This record gives sequence, structure tokens and C-alpha cells, in this order.
Amino acid sequence: MDSLILEKVRELRGQGKSPKQIARALGMSPAMVAPYVRAVAEQANTDADEPELAGCWINVGWSEGLGVPDRDGWADEVPDDQATGGMVSIVVARRHGWDKLSVCGYLVDVYCLGVKNVLGPDVVNEIELRAFLANFFRIYPGGWREAPLGLVRHLVFGAVDYARDLGFEPAPEFAATAGHIGTWEGKSDITFGKDGKPFYLSGPNDDVRHVVKTLERRVGPPPNFDFYAHVPDSPISLGGHRLA
Repeated sequence: MDSLILEKVRELRGQGKSPKQIARALGMSPAMVAPYVRAVAEQANTDADEPELAGCWINVGWSEGLGVPDRDGWADEVPDDQATGGMVSIVVARRHGWDKLSVCGYLVDVYCLGVKNVLGPDVVNEIELRAFLANFFRIYPGGWREAPLGLVRHLVFGAVDYARDLGFEPAPEFAATAGHIGTWEGKSDITFGKDGKPFYLSGPNDDVRHVVKTLERRVGPPPNFDFYAHVPDSPISLGGHRLA
């Protein structure tokens, strides 16, 4: 199912358009539009059962190196002094009772490994949420901004799919917190990897050799992917790239 058509159908349905009117607007036959209309209705029923969305936030500069379509609310500006490209932080908050919020934070490697870490859900009040955001996004020079839930879904679920194609599963905590973002179907409209190619930047707790060997099995040796890894006191070479 084409995710772009699905979003257009959802938008037109939200305007009160009938299936026939939607078909005419999109230049499609009613039979072709019908599955999309049903999917939108099913999604609406699912969303109605979810706790009310209180807000989504993402770090400024999240789009560096990615292929991102021109969508309302998706625009981004990468700071000149950013050194965090490829690591995207996202916070999603939903209502928890009348005066509390349930908050989850996601650290997403959009160049290679997908969801690396999940924080929460934590139940906080509005004042605690502001402190949570300031702490969660503290490493980003451009700070953070609000983001539409659609962008968050395309980023998080899309990064998970991309990483799985490379041989990597998301952090174990992700399965229990994915519902905080909502449901997902189809394919992300974002192109992952750094400029369209896997790029692995090692973290302090990574098994570097395992990651590199997995990438070599899935996509072949460099230059099919790039990586930079730091192994203390042991400068060695893997796949033709030096570990600093």
C-alpha cells in the first residue's frame, strides 16, 4: 500500500470527502481507492483507543544526511556546528489521567542500527516534562522543536525497518514502547543511511567487530558501507577502514 496515497486519502477523508470524491481528486478508480479508505477508517478506530497525544519533539538537525520529502512540518535546518549527525532523539508524550503525562524518549541511529535506546515510559507533570526535554536534548546545539506524529512514525519505524534489512534488531525495550508512537504500516518515505549508504559510527557499548561483519555479510565490504570506530589502545583495520 502506497503510504503517500494513504496520507492523501486520510487528509481528504478528514475534510469530509466521500470515497467517490476522493477517487476523483486523486485520479483513481473507486475500486482502487476503497482499500485506502478502509485502512484510514481502521486507523481512526485504533487511534481512538490510544491515549491522547500531548506532543512530539525532535532535535533540530535530525535530517542531516537523510533523504526527506517536502512535507508540512517536516522542514529542518542543520546547525553549522552539529557533530551529532545520524543520531536522532525523539520524545513522545501522551495524556495519563487529567494532570499527568506518559513520556517516552527514543535514541535512533538513522544511518545504521535503528533504535539504539529507549527511555521510559515515565509519568510526569507539565513542569517535569520541560525539565525532561531540556535534559534529553542537551547534546544538540540547535536544541529541539515540536514535530508531527507522522514524521516521528516515519523516522522511528522506518529506521527500524532499515536496520533490520542490514541485520540489526532494535533495542529490546522498543517492543514494549512502540505503542507510544502508534501503529505503522507501509514503507517510510525517508531515505535512511548517510546520503543513502549505511554508515556505522560506533558507540561505547557496541560490539564493533560484530556490527562490521554483519554489514559486510549484508551489503558487502566497503565502499558499500562506511564506518568509524574507536577501540581504545588498539588501532586496527577492519574491512579496509581503520579503527581510530
